Amino acid sequence: MKIERQGDLLLRGQIRQSLSGYYDVAIEGVTYRTRARGNFRKKGEAPLVGDWVEFKAENQNEGYILKIEQRKNELVRPPVANIDYAIVVTACKEPKFSSNLLDRQLVMLEKNGIKPLLFFSKADLLTAEETMRMEQVIAAYQKIYDCQLGALDSDVVLTEKVQQKVIVVMGQTGAGKSTLLNNLKPELALETGEVSKALSRGKHTTRKVTLLPIKNNLIADTPGFSSFDLLEIKKEELARYFPEFQNFAIGCKFRSCIHLNEPDCKVKEAVMNGEIQTSRYENYQQFQEEISKQKIKYRK
Repeated sequence: MKIERQGDLLLRGQIRQSLSGYYDVAIEGVTYRTRARGNFRKKGEAPLVGDWVEFKAENQNEGYILKIEQRKNELVRPPVANIDYAIVVTACKEPKFSSNLLDRQLVMLEKNGIKPLLFFSKADLLTAEETMRMEQVIAAYQKIYDCQLGALDSDVVLTEKVQQKVIVVMGQTGAGKSTLLNNLKPELALETGEVSKALSRGKHTTRKVTLLPIKNNLIADTPGFSSFDLLEIKKEELARYFPEFQNFAIGCKFRSCIHLNEPDCKVKEAVMNGEIQTSRYENYQQFQEEISKQKIKYRK
């Protein structure tokens, strides 16, 4: 898209790839390689994949980003902006399933207004007994989120409602994100890494951030990682990011109830009655403890 401004001809497009200080911006099927002007550094800003930007370009290989449009959200890890959905890949086994890590990711997504699509991978590695236990876990998450259980050679079904969206693929290292994307679009031939059984974690294999056109969507393949910090979340707001708490929280005796030690707490009562998953509430308690121990950061 072209924009006329005070006699200058500006271009408007979306950043589809970031690599070594260069940003590939797409406009109606044409890609321009650009760099960010120095004034962004001075302001402490940096373009992200998914940003809509205004820029000038002499040709497709020499362009300069002049303005970053307002974002609806952004993630630090992975560094992507304006995200609609996140496919959260969680291994049932190798590496071992962690509800704590999964709930950390879900809290981060809820805070940023990103809709999760949960994919539980490596189901083919489970024994019959492990499969029964995992199906119970997934059934609990299914009450809150869209979930799928599959092997690494499974194909995530992006339903008709998930069209023309920006999607991130995320999860712990070694869970099979790149493998999953290769199955969605085999010609990508993304590099995949083996899981270290000694450490129960994988080797990082993704080297750049790119929005890939897959099944009428733009999907980012992003590095996996093993932990998420609960940054910039206040203890009073954490419960908002556990959707199943909300209907019960309305009935709490105190409006300021954070569902820990307060009397007549309907969320705790729901946990006792089996209406809220115990592991979810235990993770909530741990997150609250971590938040209370965080040091206050003052802006300079």
